[in-house]
Amino acid sequence: MTRLTFRGTGDSMSVPRIYCDCGVCTEARDTGVNRRLRSSVQIEDQDAGMIWIDCGTDFAKQLEAASLRTVDTLLITHAHFDHIGGLVEWADACRWLNTKGQAFAPSEVIQAILDRFPWLSHHIHFQSFDQPITLGKWLASSWRVNHGKNGYAYAFRFEHIETGYKWVYCSDSINLTEQQQQPLANLDLLVLGTSFYHEPFPYETRSVYDVLEAIELVKKWGPKQTILTHMSHDIDLRKDYKLPEQLAFAYTGMSVSI
Repeated sequence: MTRLTFRGTGDSMSVPRIYCDCGVCTEARDTGVNRRLRSSVQIEDQDAGMIWIDCGTDFAKQLEAASLRTVDTLLITHAHFDHIGGLVEWADACRWLNTKGQAFAPSEVIQAILDRFPWLSHHIHFQSFDQPITLGKWLASSWRVNHGKNGYAYAFRFEHIETGYKWVYCSDSINLTEQQQQPLANLDLLVLGTSFYHEPFPYETRSVYDVLEAIELVKKWGPKQTILTHMSHDIDLRKDYKLPEQLAFAYTGMSVSI
């Protein structure tokens, strides 16, 4: 049994925005339905242990929500600060717990991290995720995806070696090439980042798909289930968006067994 728990479902600025008094940000402060920390997923697996995807600036709060002090394995999609800002706290926790953290990321992501924080390698063992790795009974692979004006990120694909169950985590992407889309076809579960319902800004200035674009892509890719994450304050979880069947927004603390 493997359980995914969405500890963070927000974009780089999270929700509420510190400067914003829109309806979504106000509700997030008051009752918290729309409160969203930076995107991350907790993966509990009976064979692989406690795995975590991305380690943003809300990592400590997310660990506390999960009643954890550390994790067994960390996977990192790219070196933007909302995805690595918690590495400093994790390294400090590893130091005090007298252990060394285990992190996997593509080589260029590791290099970008260590260029900025070279001392992290004293407390975290960074290993290349350029080739597939095995986590318990999951075969995991990574591939580079377009991140629009923000450059690049990586998506992660997991396939169970016994059941054949296939799922992908792709939090930061837009304008994917046909080759980049190939691993997204015919999945059991797709976790996809969508910051806006309909993003009104010029396409060349954007960095993540919007919900309307995701709906069309899901028709093409054909996943059995899709969960949308990495949401800005444009998305209001109190609203009924009439999403297609088998497509849903993630919310903080949402768990899915796979």
